[in-house]
Amino acid sequence: MKAIGGQAVIEGVMMKGRKGWTVAVRGPKGDIHVKRAELKELPKILKLPIMRGVIALFHALSIGIKAIEFSANKAYEGEDEKPMSFITMSLTIGLAILLGIVIFILLPLYATKLMGLIIPSVATNSFLFNLVDGIIRILLFLAYIIAIGMWKEMRRIFEYHGAEHKVIHAYEDGRELTINNIKDYSPLHPRCGTSFIIIVMVVSIFTFSFIPQEWSFTSKFLSRLILIPLIAGLSFEFLKLSSRKKDNLIMHILIQPGLLLQRLTTREPDDSQIDVAIRALEEVLKIEEANA
Repeated sequence: MKAIGGQAVIEGVMMKGRKGWTVAVRGPKGDIHVKRAELKELPKILKLPIMRGVIALFHALSIGIKAIEFSANKAYEGEDEKPMSFITMSLTIGLAILLGIVIFILLPLYATKLMGLIIPSVATNSFLFNLVDGIIRILLFLAYIIAIGMWKEMRRIFEYHGAEHKVIHAYEDGRELTINNIKDYSPLHPRCGTSFIIIVMVVSIFTFSFIPQEWSFTSKFLSRLILIPLIAGLSFEFLKLSSRKKDNLIMHILIQPGLLLQRLTTREPDDSQIDVAIRALEEVLKIEEANA
């Protein structure tokens, strides 16, 4: 069984294996467009624990930009809007990342600092400071997910997200990839990137607690940015462990917050969306078999 991951894009699904990735997109006329790309083998040093999580994060960002660019161009093909160039897409995603840093790192840190002026223990206790910081970050993230979930176009992406999970569930169970076989599977999956984000937020609370409380606000902010790769690496290892030990009672309990959050980022897909996800998976499996 090949290790397959995925991502919902505009009117489509991206699937990634060890040897390559594909994205399938439903065009305005109902036809499915497919993009395929092979991946180069990484040096062994980049596959070491922690390090592989950091590489996986940047790899996912790189592939995600390409997949979203392709999906945007194909989903709106033939409409009045001009296709979005790679540079425009990259700048848009870069701005989104910058905005994310402001909202989910800078703003919670500043709010916690202000709270420390009202509650002295928050300002003096490192763990309490970072616990409050983490809770504010999680609340902001939940508010963000709920807000974008009200957007019609984003709800469509959430439906494709559910289709991606259903198809991967069926594949992992060894089922034939037909719509009827896939429909009854859950749109939630323990290896989802949404679960990864929750893990990152929890791991960050403990990691940031090692930052000296007497450091300046600027030093605390910059150290948070510097520690992002380490936190991503640690979170990636936990996510892989939770996937291998999903039948373990303790692990089952630990992954529940991520699964609960997925109820906000996934929706039940229709048959046509499942069909697109099937096509994406079938195409990536062809790459895996060709390069076995």
